[in-house]
Amino acid sequence: MSNPTALTIRRYVLTGSVAAITATGVWYGAGLKTRQERKQVIAAVVEAPLAEQLEQMALYRESLVRQRNGLQTKIDQLTGKAEPPKHRGR
Repeated sequence: MSNPTALTIRRYVLTGSVAAITATGVWYGAGLKTRQERKQVIAAVVEAPLAEQLEQMALYRESLVRQRNGLQTKIDQLTGKAEPPKHRGR
C-alpha cells in the first residue's frame, strides 16, 4: 500500500469533490432560505399597523437586552469581575 494506485487516487478525488459540492449546495440553500425568511419578516413588519410595529420592536429590544446581559455576565466571569455562582446547600 506504499504506492497508491490510480483508482485509489481517483476515489479520493471523487469523494472530495462530491463532499465539496454537497457542502456548497447546503450553504447556498441555507443562505437563500434565510434571505427569504428575512424578506417575509420585513414585509410583515412594514404592513403591520403602527401600534403592532411598536409592540414588535419592544419585544425585539427586550430579547436583545437579555442577550446583552447574558453576554456581559459571561465577559465579567471570564475577566474575573464577577463572583462565581455559589452552590446551594453546602
